[in-house]
Amino acid sequence: MPKPLSLPFDPIARADELWKQRWGSVPSMAAITSIMRAHQILLAEVDAVVKPYGLTFARYEALVLLTFSKAGELPMSKIGERLMVHPTSVTNTVDRLVRSGLVAKRPNPNDGRGTLAVITDKGREVVESATRDLMAMDFGLSAYDAEECAEIFAMLRPLRIAANDFDED
Repeated sequence: MPKPLSLPFDPIARADELWKQRWGSVPSMAAITSIMRAHQILLAEVDAVVKPYGLTFARYEALVLLTFSKAGELPMSKIGERLMVHPTSVTNTVDRLVRSGLVAKRPNPNDGRGTLAVITDKGREVVESATRDLMAMDFGLSAYDAEECAEIFAMLRPLRIAANDFDED
């Protein structure tokens, strides 16, 4: 797993200080910069864990979503809706999973134009192994305990609700 670049100072804190000098205090600038950097760090760590399985985190998410479905299959449109990604991204993700033998595609019998993505036995094995590895490294969040993870989730919830990421109910 690649180690994050270690700097003698916090560049985000320095940028925040320079921002304050030029435009005044804007706590949201420091927050968004820190969130985006954390996203980069976490994605690199998680992708390094799933890479030996021929996955990226996006492909892993699609596999997990298929395991959550009753029949192990979902329409491509439903995958995009649930993962909140563009149809082109879903097609790319599923096609790569098909090439890896982790997913199959078949016509949707309920929609003559639609396609179902179906997780294979190999896909189920891979998602189980990758999940064990991700859980062992706390999905990159081992610097936080369970309570702090819950706090992070709670703090981000209003932002996600405002973006219609999910229904509040």
